[in-house]
Amino acid sequence: MFVVESPALTAETLDPVASSRRPARFRRAGRLAVPYLYLAPALILLVVWIYRPLVQAVELSTYSWNLLPTAPMKPVGLGNYQRLLDLPAFWDSIGRTGVLIVGMLPFTVLLPLLIALASRRVHGRARTVYHAFVFAPFLVAPVAAAAVWRWLLHPGSGFIDQILRSDRNWVYDAQTAHEVIIGITGWQLLGFAVLVVWAGLAGISGEYDEAAMVDGASPSQIRRWITLPLLLPTLLFLVLTTVLLSPTLTFPLIDSMTQGGPAQSTTNIYYLLWDYAFHSFDAGLSAAAGVLLFAGFGVLAAILVWISEKVSFHDD
Repeated sequence: MFVVESPALTAETLDPVASSRRPARFRRAGRLAVPYLYLAPALILLVVWIYRPLVQAVELSTYSWNLLPTAPMKPVGLGNYQRLLDLPAFWDSIGRTGVLIVGMLPFTVLLPLLIALASRRVHGRARTVYHAFVFAPFLVAPVAAAAVWRWLLHPGSGFIDQILRSDRNWVYDAQTAHEVIIGITGWQLLGFAVLVVWAGLAGISGEYDEAAMVDGASPSQIRRWITLPLLLPTLLFLVLTTVLLSPTLTFPLIDSMTQGGPAQSTTNIYYLLWDYAFHSFDAGLSAAAGVLLFAGFGVLAAILVWISEKVSFHDD
C-alpha cells in the first residue's frame, strides 16, 4: 500500500498572489537602485577627496601643530581663528584677493564677450584658425608661462622693456608685481572664457534675430536687447568662475615668479594659507585660514548662483 505525502503548507502555497508580488517588488527596488549604483563611485570619491579633508581641516583648525609627526597636537579651540583675525597680513591678503578678482573680470567677462561677438563675422577656415589662436594660451602650463613672461619682462634686455624703452623691474617692483600676475593669469584664462561665451551664443536660437530683423531692428539693437539678455546667465557663470578660481589659478605664477613678494604685494589669501602651512609650519593657522576661505567663497558663490537662477527664470 502506497502512502502519498501531502506538500508542506507555506505562505507561498496559501497565497500565490503574494508570492508573485514579491519578485516584482524586488525588481522594482533593483531598478530604483541602479542609478545610485552608477553614482556610487563618484559619490565615494567626492566624500574621500572633498568632504573628508574639509572635516579634517575644520578639526585641524582647532589645534596648534607644526606638522612634525612626533610633535603633539595641542587643542586651542577657536584660538587660531582669533589669532588669524588679529593679523594685519590676513586682512591685507583679503584686500589683494578682491583686487585680483576685480582685475580679472575684464579678461574673463568683458574681453571674451567682445571677442566672441566679433568672431561671428569670421567664417570658413579663418574661423577655425581664429578660435585656435584665441584658445592657445589656455593650454600653456602656468610654470612655463611664468618663465617666458619673466624673460619678456626682464629689465633692460626683456622684449617688453625694449618696446616700452623702460628699465623697470616689472616683476620685482611692488607697484607693478600684482598687475603682472593679473595680466598673465587673464591672458591664460581669456581663451577659456571666450570658449564659454561661444557656447552661450551657440545656445541662442537664430529665430530671435530673424524675427527682430523682420521688425526692423538694427544689428546693434539686436545685440543690446536680445543677445546680451539671453547671454546674461553665461556671463554670470564666468563671474562665478572668476571669483572661485582666480586665487587658485594665480598660485603657480606667484610661487614661480614672486613667492608672494615683493613686500607681500602679490600674497593673496590662497597663497597666504599655503605660506602659513609650509613656510611658517603653523598647520592650525593655515587650516583656520582655509576654513574661512571656504566659508567666504561659499557665501559669494551662493549669492551668484541665486542671481543666476533668478536671471534664468526671468529669461524663461
